[in-house]
Amino acid sequence: MKVTRWPVVRWLPLLSMAWSPAAPLLGQAPRLSAELDTSLVTVGDRLELMVRIEHDPAATVVWPDAPDLGPFELLAIEPLAVQREGGRTVTGVRLSLAAFELGDLEIPSFVVRVDAPDGSSATVSTDPYGVTVQSVGLDEGGDIRAIRGPLGIPLSVIYVLPWLLLLVSLGALGFWLWRRRGSQEPDARRSVVIPRLPHEEAYEALDRLAESGLLERGKIKKYHIIVSEIVRAYIDVRYGVWALEMTTGEVVEGLACMDLPVETVRAFESFADRCDLVKFAKLSPVPESCRETLAAARAFVDGTRPRMAEVPPGLEAGSPELLEPAQAGGV
Repeated sequence: MKVTRWPVVRWLPLLSMAWSPAAPLLGQAPRLSAELDTSLVTVGDRLELMVRIEHDPAATVVWPDAPDLGPFELLAIEPLAVQREGGRTVTGVRLSLAAFELGDLEIPSFVVRVDAPDGSSATVSTDPYGVTVQSVGLDEGGDIRAIRGPLGIPLSVIYVLPWLLLLVSLGALGFWLWRRRGSQEPDARRSVVIPRLPHEEAYEALDRLAESGLLERGKIKKYHIIVSEIVRAYIDVRYGVWALEMTTGEVVEGLACMDLPVETVRAFESFADRCDLVKFAKLSPVPESCRETLAAARAFVDGTRPRMAEVPPGLEAGSPELLEPAQAGGV
């Protein structure tokens, strides 16, 4: 799925305050305020939630270690500088969030505890916030832009003639080599080449990618480009669908025409969407999520590779029909 990112930023500060009915801290109850930088984002974009608590200077704010903000993913928590206002202290944090689902979502409320020196405590909580997450590649009118047609390349005799001469020369050379090879006596000791099945090639390529060290060097985008090309090349050989030259949607349509199970087609679409978010939407997932993408690629190959009943006789990897001639010839 090729996507063009048109960021839409509409600053709409959302301010809410919540007071806890718990016992006051030194005569002054803590007050919480929260502010969301935007309520409209595209999938994978970052948004920030600022949470501040005004409290007694002697009290201590205890933030939750990892608040559950699903369906939003918490990317980072950054403490804000402590401020002093009229005998009160303001402590705050900045939460960086991202959503990978479409539609009208909600950031859930979470609770913060404030401890007083005398051992008492109070709790304050944020209000839930509504956020609209839309797909990338939409213009301001909400319509999908049409794909531009191919650009024309002007041709001339001066431009084409050298290439024609090169093709003719290569053809003559190939014909001469073919005739020369046919005139020689056949070699009685020819090597027996065992054909490679497409899933074997895919497995080896995935293993090489896992051991390449790209994740350790921070090459997240290159990692997803390679794993996407491995699966698309496998689909090309396995089903005859030119996946390397198609968008994700075109590949999905091609697989659907092969009468594959719906779960198999959806598995590829989910895998390809994860890769497209990194390649085109500048998403930078954590290494564990990248390894899950590699596991999804391997699972797709496992679920679609030909079984023994589908492999033509003599093409099974390591079958006696293939090993026997090589052993007999001493190769």
